[in-house]
Amino acid sequence: MGKLTTHVLDTAHGCPAAGMAVALYRLDGFVAALLKSILLNHDGRADAPLLEGTLFVPGRYRLVFGVAAYFRGRGVALDDPPFLDEVPLEFGLATVDQHYHVPLLASPFAYSTYRGS
Repeated sequence: MGKLTTHVLDTAHGCPAAGMAVALYRLDGFVAALLKSILLNHDGRADAPLLEGTLFVPGRYRLVFGVAAYFRGRGVALDDPPFLDEVPLEFGLATVDQHYHVPLLASPFAYSTYRGS
């Protein structure tokens, strides 16, 4: 059975993004339904898969990462408004028998992502 996981690394400080808020939405046209909202653990990961079992169905999804709030919480002075506030990543899950891992490398001014394993 497939699952969806994430991991965030703070590239400004060279560490996991512990405590960053992450929200997962299922997309249907212009409607986004919130499925889960979490805080990342000490390793910058969710304690459990964001999506698995009967909720893991093919479709379009959005992960939203609370980048600015995380960096402000670390004492980083950001402009108002910050250059990056929330980082949304939209992606598709095509099959239910694969592990989809969506890592994020983030700083206050840049981010990168890819499909991991």
